[in-house]
Amino acid sequence: MVRSGRSSQAAGEQEEAEPTSGAGGLLPAPRLGRVILLAALLCYVSVTMLNILSSHVSRVEEGAALLGLFAIFGLQLHHSRPGANAASPRSKCLTLGAQALLTYLPLILFRSQWGSMAGFLAGSLLLLLSPRSAWIMYGAVGLSMLAPPLLTERPMVDTFYFVQSTLLTGLVVYGLTRLVDLIRVLHETRGELTRVAVTRERLRFARDLHDLLGYSLSAITLKGELIHRLLPAHPARAKTEVEDVLAMSRQSLADVRSVASGYRDMSLQEEISSAESVLNAADVRVTSRIRIGTVGQTLDTVFATVLREAVTNVLRHSRATHCEIVAEQDGERMSLSVSNDGVTPGYRDPSPHSGTGLGNLELRLSAVNGTLTVEREGDGTFRLTATAPLAGVDDSESLWEGPTAGNRAAA
Repeated sequence: MVRSGRSSQAAGEQEEAEPTSGAGGLLPAPRLGRVILLAALLCYVSVTMLNILSSHVSRVEEGAALLGLFAIFGLQLHHSRPGANAASPRSKCLTLGAQALLTYLPLILFRSQWGSMAGFLAGSLLLLLSPRSAWIMYGAVGLSMLAPPLLTERPMVDTFYFVQSTLLTGLVVYGLTRLVDLIRVLHETRGELTRVAVTRERLRFARDLHDLLGYSLSAITLKGELIHRLLPAHPARAKTEVEDVLAMSRQSLADVRSVASGYRDMSLQEEISSAESVLNAADVRVTSRIRIGTVGQTLDTVFATVLREAVTNVLRHSRATHCEIVAEQDGERMSLSVSNDGVTPGYRDPSPHSGTGLGNLELRLSAVNGTLTVEREGDGTFRLTATAPLAGVDDSESLWEGPTAGNRAAA
């Protein structure tokens, strides 16, 4: 079982790092592109060698042609390799000069049978030189192929054929090389996008766990302390609180499962009721002013998450005796404000850009074009405010009102 788990983990990491591609993939593998380029170059070299063999030259000339073709083939592979354009100018001059010598010197001996090798030189110039210089030199190589047919007094049609063939071969070499580079870059980009998607999912999972379990565990802890105090004198009330703890535990388990599945909706109205219950259990007096219209599920979930994190911060980072929750709809925007007293001396105001909790809230609000602000007033009151546009909300929907000035105290 352990071996199987490790194998699965390794396979998952390999899949994350390198997206597979096969017959049904969206892109051919970079290896396939390199094979196609290699096959095309070999075909050009083979055709040239066959032309020389058919011209009935001597064995020595055949051997010289074979060595020259191998040298040109190697230089072309060097020029078509990934990153060849990043070579130093001196290195480019040396390799291009060698290819030019191997292209034009054999023309004296083999003439038109060697002409297709000029296309390799034209393609290399396009690959290695700056665009303006490359196209000028490319055209010059093509025009240079006017000389061999004219010197041998071949028909004008053959002259234009050699020029056209050279230019076409240069474009084929250039295009195939750039295509291989493009496929490689696309695969690297797809791999990076895969890694980014995995990282984003991990961050989402971590944010959701923080938002869910931070609140739930704080609430369960407070309820447990309340049960401990109530048990000797008020067993019936303690039993009721135990039932609440069980309900919270079950809800936390369901929330964790929903996080794993990637789908979790929350209701602001339900979170307000839950927040009032938890704060009352902590001997925090709650004042709620709720007047909002029906909002979309996404916005409802975002504001419910903001409220849950705000209440968690009240329980963890203050000695609050009073908490005020205000949710309002003003024109095309909705706002939620949670303020509390009891900020401990020396407490530093958190920034929405730092810290796991408030940083998570800022990310969630930015996804709906919202903003998050935090402030501390002179009397020790801490206030967290979230606002967001009501995109797609029907203003004709009837408003539901929560308890107004519903001051409650724990028993």
